[in-house]
Amino acid sequence: MSPLANHRFLKMNGLGNEITVLDLRGSAHVVSAVEARAIAADPRSRFDQLMVLHDPVSPGTDAFMRIYNTDGSESGACGNGTRCVAWAMLTDPVMSRPAGRGLVLETRAGLLPVSQVSDTTFTVDMGPPRLAWNEIPLRDPYPDTRAIALDTHLPEAPELENPSAIGMGNPHAIFWVRNAAAYDLAAIGPMLEHDPVFPERANISFAQVERPDHVILRVWERGAGATRACGSAACATLVAGARKGLTGRKATVTLPGGDLVIEWRESDGHVLMTGATELEHEGFLSPALFAGAA
Repeated sequence: MSPLANHRFLKMNGLGNEITVLDLRGSAHVVSAVEARAIAADPRSRFDQLMVLHDPVSPGTDAFMRIYNTDGSESGACGNGTRCVAWAMLTDPVMSRPAGRGLVLETRAGLLPVSQVSDTTFTVDMGPPRLAWNEIPLRDPYPDTRAIALDTHLPEAPELENPSAIGMGNPHAIFWVRNAAAYDLAAIGPMLEHDPVFPERANISFAQVERPDHVILRVWERGAGATRACGSAACATLVAGARKGLTGRKATVTLPGGDLVIEWRESDGHVLMTGATELEHEGFLSPALFAGAA
């Protein structure tokens, strides 16, 4: 029987991005891909991202996070999920531990300082973007990742070409379009996500610049599909837009689930993401979910 049987979880959302939070601090168990898919299969705990807390690894941090997509694959970053974790660690009566209004969380992609703005709003320091082709990573040595030559040839969207590429904990490709709502994410997202130019797959974004301080965004998320919000994609889009002169260094990014305020800080090159969180319910994982999990 999986150690996760009967384990408590929180079901939350960050702008509609479905987040499930598990607290495994004090346990050596690491969630397997099979277990993650089993949790995602239950409507009560269904997620776009599963945020699993472990004991701190680096000195000065409050927890180490593993992040899982719906398909069981691991992700390096999830801004919306990080805000949800921060709320849980500072507010939830079971999970919270004495702390101020800030935390430092760690993922395999690095450290994520988080500060509380209001009861349900948090700012996450997502760190500096990765701009070089081999850091994103891309298969080919593009000298300028502001626009990469992607041989799409998609009958569903022949006009898509030359996206910007950014590493923001995860690989991101941003297509600059006139109308973000015009694209069928389910039809074209999987093909672009798995394009051979992205050796680790990629999050695919369709960005519509309304003004230098306002971008409308829709995202096909690697390993999760069409999502109501993707924090790391919003960060990548702002950075890519600023690099191309399409936006300023701070803008509101409007996703189907709501707004995020993104700033690419000039002083140190870090990207700050501010947005809301919401607790939907808590529950306990049914042992039946893990009957076939090894």
